[in-house]
Amino acid sequence: MVYQWEPSTPYGSGAVVVYEGVKYQIIQPHTSEPGWEPPATPALWARLPEEVPDNQDPFRDNCNPGYQPSYEQPQAPPPQPPYGGPGVEEKRWTEVQEQQVEIDHEERKKKWWELDDDRKKQLEVGGGLLAGIAAIGAGYYAYHEHEKSEDEKKANVWALQNWLHEAEARTRRYYEQGPSGPANWVLTDGLNIPQGAIQGGEQQGQPLFIVRGFHEGSIQIGKVSPAYSKGAVIGYGHKEIQLPKYEVLCGDMRALQWVPSSGRVHLERLGARPVEGGHEADGTPLFVAQAETHDSIIPGKASEKLSGAFVTFRDTEKEVDEYRVLCYNY
Repeated sequence: MVYQWEPSTPYGSGAVVVYEGVKYQIIQPHTSEPGWEPPATPALWARLPEEVPDNQDPFRDNCNPGYQPSYEQPQAPPPQPPYGGPGVEEKRWTEVQEQQVEIDHEERKKKWWELDDDRKKQLEVGGGLLAGIAAIGAGYYAYHEHEKSEDEKKANVWALQNWLHEAEARTRRYYEQGPSGPANWVLTDGLNIPQGAIQGGEQQGQPLFIVRGFHEGSIQIGKVSPAYSKGAVIGYGHKEIQLPKYEVLCGDMRALQWVPSSGRVHLERLGARPVEGGHEADGTPLFVAQAETHDSIIPGKASEKLSGAFVTFRDTEKEVDEYRVLCYNY
C-alpha cells in the first residue's frame, strides 16, 4: 500500500510513500517530522524510478537504451566488506545511507565511550548513527563540527538519537495507553503544544509551559509559549538556545506542588519528591524550577550543584536565588 507522506507518522521497514507526485521507499525506519520531507532526507528515503504504463512506453519491447527517466538514477552501491575488512575506512560514518545493524534497548542506555571499539566500528559503517545524523541535518540544533573531535561528534549523535528514540516511545505510550502518572513528558515540535501541558510561568501576559530537550549531551529544562516564533527555548552556557524539537511536561497540577527552595537544591529539605526533569552531560540531575524575574515567572532548572535556579530571559540565562521546585504531592 502506498500513502501520501505526512509528518508525525511512524514509517517502518518496507514503507513506500508519495510526496509531490514522486514515490519514495524507506531506508531508515523513523517517525516523520516537519522538515524531514523525503527529498530533503536522502539518508531516510530513496526515490523510486518513475513508472511508465506499458501502452505509453514505445521502448518496452525492444529495451531501447535511449530511454532515460526524468532524473539521474542513483548507482547501486558496491558490496560492502565485512565489518573491519578492507575498504571500511573509505566511507565516512556520516556518508552511510542505510542502517544494517540492530540496536537493542539496553545498548541505547550506554554512553558512546562505554561501547568497545569493535562495536563502535560496526555502528559507524553499518549506519547505526543515521537517526542522529538525520536529526542534525534537519536543523535540530546547532552542530559546530569545528569545535569537536570526531569521537565527540559521534558521542553527541549517539546520545541525541537515543534520546529521540526514548522520547518517541514515551509519547506513543502516552497517546495509546494514557498518562502513566500526574506528570508525563510528551515529544513535540515547533509550536505544537500538547493538550494538558503544565503552565510553569507567565511573561508579558502569555503562558509559559515547561519543556526539556537535548543539547550537547545533556537534557536541559526550559520554556515554550504560543507567542514564540519557532519552538522551545532552553538555557545553556549563559545563552538562550532554541530547540525546534522537544518534550513538553503534561499532567495534573492537583497531584503536584511548587515547593520553595533557595541556593543549591537540598532534597532532604524539600520534603517532597521532585518531578523527573533532565540532566547535565555528566549525569547530574536537573529539576524543574520556576523563578520570578523582571515581573515574570519563568520555568527553568535547578540542581544540587547549581547555586540557584537558572531561567532564560532576553537572550541570556539569569540566576535567581529564591525559586520553587515542582514536586509530587505524595
